[in-house]
Amino acid sequence: MSDDELETRGATQMESRMRLSVVTPSLNQGALLRATLDSVLSQGYGHLEYVVIDGGSHDGSAEIVAEYGDRLAYWVSEPDDGLYHALNKGFARTTGDIMGWIDSSDLHYPWTLETVAEIFSQLPEVQWIMGLSTRFSAVGGPRSVQGGYFNAYDFLAGDYRWIQQESVYWRRSLWERAGGRLDDDLRRAADFDLWLRFLRLAPLYHVDTVLGGWRVHDDHLGESGRGEYLREAELLASRFAAEASPRQRARARMVRLAGATHDRAHTVARGMHKLGVWPWYAHPRVLYDFENGRWTTR
Repeated sequence: MSDDELETRGATQMESRMRLSVVTPSLNQGALLRATLDSVLSQGYGHLEYVVIDGGSHDGSAEIVAEYGDRLAYWVSEPDDGLYHALNKGFARTTGDIMGWIDSSDLHYPWTLETVAEIFSQLPEVQWIMGLSTRFSAVGGPRSVQGGYFNAYDFLAGDYRWIQQESVYWRRSLWERAGGRLDDDLRRAADFDLWLRFLRLAPLYHVDTVLGGWRVHDDHLGESGRGEYLREAELLASRFAAEASPRQRARARMVRLAGATHDRAHTVARGMHKLGVWPWYAHPRVLYDFENGRWTTR
């Protein structure tokens, strides 16, 4: 490796030394929890602030977390008022520049934290990101990876298929501007509510690599929970649309009328954007420039 290449690599590593705050909420996920903790901690990212909030599990989860205690910024096992209350407790204990959470059955990739830190260090215009969507099997192997692009107009047009929380990270400054907490009065869709608050303030940047994913297992959100999530999401989406400006609602109608289905509307709208007819309909992306060894936006 040449001196110039060594200098470039060293500069990149120095740039990426941002403090990352990651929270894991957990309740009775002892069978899967250890793999989640290992997927975060085994990356060896030196500026990680990792917090685990266990809701008073009775399946040995607390004992598992205790094994990792000296590598955690904070952990506790005590009854709480649910997932989003636990997350608020966890984030209140953090100070990092960049924030995100991973549930106690889900997984990071070995490069997740370093990649996230590099992106936010090198691209100050980026406020929040999402990697490619990954679904893991119960034993942890990736089984499907797919792209998905979303902007505020998609959501206003009714296309709010899911932003994958396991690979979403954001700047603390955006979190604070958006209220600095999840709405723990919501039972299922407080993540959806947070994404809508973020979308009001900054575009979502899509990263064309895998950063994290969720595992399919018996205790994952069932049909009853899914139905409750959809009901809450629909109410939140309706409120989001009601608060949009007349121009935003008109543009969303154009997107919706572009096709009979979400997929067709999305395809047509992206085509119109590429032609320059709808310059406002953009899905900003984060790509790696191999020639210069840096992340860039498009």
